[in-house]
Amino acid sequence: MTTAARPSAGGRPIATARTTHDSAAAAPQGATTSDPRTQVKHFVLDTNILLHNPDAIFVFKEHHVVIPFTVIEELDKMKRKEDDLGRNARAAIRHLDRLRAIGSLGEGVNWGALLPLAGTAHAVGPGGATGTIRVDVAEHPRPASIADPAPDNFIIASAWSLKERGLHTVFVTKDLSARIKSDSLGIITEDFNNQRVDADRLYHGFETLDVEGELIDELYRDRLLPLSRLVGYLHGGEQGEFEPAPINPNQYVVLRNKDDENHTGLARRLSDTDHAIPVSAPRKLVSGLAPRNVQQTMALDALMDDDIKLVTLLGGAGTGKTLLAIAAGMAKVFGEERYDKLLVARPIMPMGRDIGYLPGDKDEKLTAWMQPIFDNLQYLLSTRGAQSPQADSHSVEQRIGKLMADGKLVLEPLTYIRGRSIPHQFMIVDEAQNLTPHEIKTIASRVGEGTKLVLTGDIAQIDNPYLDMSSNGLSYTIEKMKGVRLFAHITLTRSERSELASLAASRL
Repeated sequence: MTTAARPSAGGRPIATARTTHDSAAAAPQGATTSDPRTQVKHFVLDTNILLHNPDAIFVFKEHHVVIPFTVIEELDKMKRKEDDLGRNARAAIRHLDRLRAIGSLGEGVNWGALLPLAGTAHAVGPGGATGTIRVDVAEHPRPASIADPAPDNFIIASAWSLKERGLHTVFVTKDLSARIKSDSLGIITEDFNNQRVDADRLYHGFETLDVEGELIDELYRDRLLPLSRLVGYLHGGEQGEFEPAPINPNQYVVLRNKDDENHTGLARRLSDTDHAIPVSAPRKLVSGLAPRNVQQTMALDALMDDDIKLVTLLGGAGTGKTLLAIAAGMAKVFGEERYDKLLVARPIMPMGRDIGYLPGDKDEKLTAWMQPIFDNLQYLLSTRGAQSPQADSHSVEQRIGKLMADGKLVLEPLTYIRGRSIPHQFMIVDEAQNLTPHEIKTIASRVGEGTKLVLTGDIAQIDNPYLDMSSNGLSYTIEKMKGVRLFAHITLTRSERSELASLAASRL
């Protein structure tokens, strides 16, 4: 690797690293290329990585990023789309254009010359080292197994060529078929792990402890319980090996009497203070709704607390996550008038085969996508909490229509959320498991003063072809936000929709 000085836009030389095509990868100072743990690698990125997160090219620290020319062509085709894929394609192209201004992408540009990257996720190596980003324009020979002139095969061929030259090469893609094909060719193949979490150990939002009965009595008698009283009961590793697991801000604790299973209590750590407070079911029905289990009690407590600005609800079909969120939103907006509007949004992501274009204006098209929200609203407004004495004189559809006409209830696809500022609203994003971490960040950054954001979803039902239980935005948000005083999370596990729904959820 050689370093050359190129003039910047202001005339000041900027050092850019250029990777020669006939030399081995450069190693960081003090490292040897024979040690695979310290060797600088060549990461070949598939198109779907940049469509998933356009900032991905900046998170490989001191390693080299190689973008096959076919990826640029596919981004060019995607840039005209008006959805998030199109926006991400345009963002990735803009990143490359900025790099092009300071060096030759065909030879490799040291992206560290662009630091600091305002609003762009990035990661540097030891000592602040940064690697290069290169567009591979060569047409490489392909093994017979990928001789078909398909875009995926051209991209895999770029990684194959680097591997054949003896370079430490890693092909990064979210396409399962491409992973199988490249791995079969002996290429080290990975998913984009920068924004993945361990779905099997996902934060549940509550802990169950077996305690002495007097501790439960103290909680309800004093309405306060020091966290220090619970430390001895917290779970950790083997005795003496690990510190007890911490109680996060707004985490719930189910207390069970060791000697009497019917004597229980429920507490929540109050924000980031050093004490817990008792939690009980609301004295009044919330939009005509009462919690049916302890997890729903936790969920309603978090949803109704105005000091908690972000709530995530995770659960399977029928656990009540969407219904509880809408019920709390209706109570806060229509009853208490704590917020100006109830905004409910969903990603436009069909299950199975898409039915194609829909007739009508935006509201008529939206009806099909928002029907699950209408179902919950109809359930709550039909025989549940009537919000006015005249409620019975109007049909449920008329009442929903009036709320929407008055601007108190807004139903929108997430397509229209970018660029907005959303103050003083109770905002619910349903089916958030179909969003990428980048999209969740975009939504959360729209939240204005006085707004509460609720994300609901089921990570076992993901319709986005490039997301899974570990890489979706909902899982990522739960893990990254735990420990923040404005955040609360509850995992709902018990189906309460109907007896049949409960049986289906457990047996099928």
